[in-house]
Amino acid sequence: MVTEELQKKQDHLEAYLKQLGSVVLAFSGGVDSTYLMHEARKVLGDRAMAVTMNLASVPEREVADAIEYCRREGIRQEVVKMDQFGIEGFAENPSNRCYLCKHFLFSSLKKIAEKEGFAYVIDGTNLNDASQYRPGLKALGELGIRSPLRHAGLYKADIRALSKEAGLPTWSKPSFACMATRFPYGETITEDKLSMVEKAEDFLFSKGFKQFRVRLHEGNLARIEVLPEDLWKLFRIHEEVVRTFHSLGFAYVTMDLQGYRMGSMDEVL
Repeated sequence: MVTEELQKKQDHLEAYLKQLGSVVLAFSGGVDSTYLMHEARKVLGDRAMAVTMNLASVPEREVADAIEYCRREGIRQEVVKMDQFGIEGFAENPSNRCYLCKHFLFSSLKKIAEKEGFAYVIDGTNLNDASQYRPGLKALGELGIRSPLRHAGLYKADIRALSKEAGLPTWSKPSFACMATRFPYGETITEDKLSMVEKAEDFLFSKGFKQFRVRLHEGNLARIEVLPEDLWKLFRIHEEVVRTFHSLGFAYVTMDLQGYRMGSMDEVL
């Protein structure tokens, strides 16, 4: 059940979207962007358009989910394939990589919005994001990208609760950030390494794990983060995990005893 306070936040969100008039949403198909797309469609109808970036750092299953949601709901969507390795500095993976990438990608989204006659580009940033290391937020600010969820004072837990109330399939979906976050800053990102990580995470999905990360170190060491309560489950199948990861190109396979935590690569900063 949605509380009175949460209902006020949703009302504020809808009023803000109405004020924007027409929007292009950076749509990943995750918890935040799906709820925001649902609300934008409710308020703006066809004046809300989804653009999904097909990128090397985004798992194919996530792109497929985003396409299927828009198809099922009859939402206008454009899927844009872009070469992240053409972004200066992306492969070198500096500590401001997210800024470089976001600036390039959202500049492209602004061009799409202008071409299609939409007034604003919006994204699914929420208040939790604002409290973490997010250099990409600087790029959004510089480009004038609007973040309605943050504007309405919504946290991730709020968005999940409102998504559940609305019957959205993503209300309990795990959070999965860009796969570039699986690499320590300074570790060169390549297509082969991204493919290794994606296949390793696909394998863990197939084994029933929901919230986790496979971090890659020194090109061939996997550090697996799962929820603390799932550590025993991972250890029970550790021989199969090691065999599979070795077949993908990892020389060493490790289990992080601290368990899954968002932004663990930022802990060294």
